[in-house]
Amino acid sequence: MHKGFALWFTGMSGAGKSTLSQRIYDRLKAQGARVELLDGDEVREHLSKGLGFSREDRDTNVRRIGFVAELLARNGVIAITAAISPYRETRDAVRGRIEHFVEVFMDAPVTVLAERDVKGLYKKALAGEIPHFTGVSDPYEPPLHPEVRCDSATEPIEVSEAKVWAKLQESGLIG
Repeated sequence: MHKGFALWFTGMSGAGKSTLSQRIYDRLKAQGARVELLDGDEVREHLSKGLGFSREDRDTNVRRIGFVAELLARNGVIAITAAISPYRETRDAVRGRIEHFVEVFMDAPVTVLAERDVKGLYKKALAGEIPHFTGVSDPYEPPLHPEVRCDSATEPIEVSEAKVWAKLQESGLIG
């Protein structure tokens, strides 16, 4: 058995949150853990449909994800979230509600994210065609003290995965 906890992936669009969270989810699932993955895009479609990208709407979205993660964690489920969650204050408020909370910051500079961006969103945002784009025309406030920082611009995904796994073991959240 394992404790319920929230593993919160944050970072800008294209930083690797979904990719790494899926790898951790698959690994935990393979070991028989009770685990759910709350991907920001899916949550926005099903739980936060109709919300825009104002600060208030983004905070509402993050609080909703946090509420679901809190329910899961207190019932012994590992809740993995992968959402931009751009505002530090809101992430910290969610952290304060969940007993076991591990924040993973997926870090990469905008230049690298723009190079990776197959949809061309950064190019459009940098040209002023997309308003309220996190990290370009809207702020992204990096965590001050994440439990894990992954430099997705320079480290292979396997290294990032090993760092997250080691932190979970070190914290006594997984065996």
